[in-house]
Amino acid sequence: MPFLQFRGECGKGNQRSYRNGRLVGAAALCVSLYVAALCGAAQAQQAPSQGAEVVPEFVAATQQWLDDAVARSQAASASPLRMEVSVGALDSRLRLAPCTHVEPYIPVGLRLWGRTRLGLRCTDGGGRWNVFLPVTIKAFGPAWVLRDNVVAGTLLTAANAVEAEADWAAEPSPVVADPALWIGQTAAHSLVAGQPVRQSMVKPAQVFAAGAQVRVVAMGPGFEVTSDAQAMTPGVVGQLVRLRMENGRITTGIVQDLRTVRLSM
Repeated sequence: MPFLQFRGECGKGNQRSYRNGRLVGAAALCVSLYVAALCGAAQAQQAPSQGAEVVPEFVAATQQWLDDAVARSQAASASPLRMEVSVGALDSRLRLAPCTHVEPYIPVGLRLWGRTRLGLRCTDGGGRWNVFLPVTIKAFGPAWVLRDNVVAGTLLTAANAVEAEADWAAEPSPVVADPALWIGQTAAHSLVAGQPVRQSMVKPAQVFAAGAQVRVVAMGPGFEVTSDAQAMTPGVVGQLVRLRMENGRITTGIVQDLRTVRLSM
């Protein structure tokens, strides 16, 4: 990896866009892993030695460092995302000791996705200092955006959303790009028009209430047995439900559809 060239202009944060980039659905992880590898393998970065004031070159050099990381991470991508990298500014009140080597790193517990921070530490200089630079990583791609506000508990249909570009990294919860994964689900909470559908916004719909009569299918190697039972808890597709069998025995099974529960033998 080349040394950071500390030549820049003081002032506002920098921003770069990648309009033809491609990134996998787990884009945040890809970017983070790559940059983490850079941090571990790269040589210490050179910094100016005159010290005293926080110099703007830190920001300019880090912008290029992040640009390269994002660009390389897109090489193995499968989903088209337009990446945008913005580097903020350090606190103008900071006064740093002269340093000959500055090392960038990703703070523990953070990742290069959405609004985050990149660490810069002096590893060789008059004083060992450590500062954090605000960074924003945006990832624009196709998503299903809500047409109108949606009340919590509403069953979602194809009419609730329209396909449009959205920033996947604006929130931690992943965007649900496949409509088959959210149509027929219910709104987990009140939703606002213009939001892209995300995993945290939807949940499986309840298909029957406690007390309902259901058909139980018990399967095993080479056989299948069906019987009737009464649901003791509400039934949600794909989730466990408690049942009272005709003989009074209590058991649990996985809800399959509006009236079917499957038991594994």
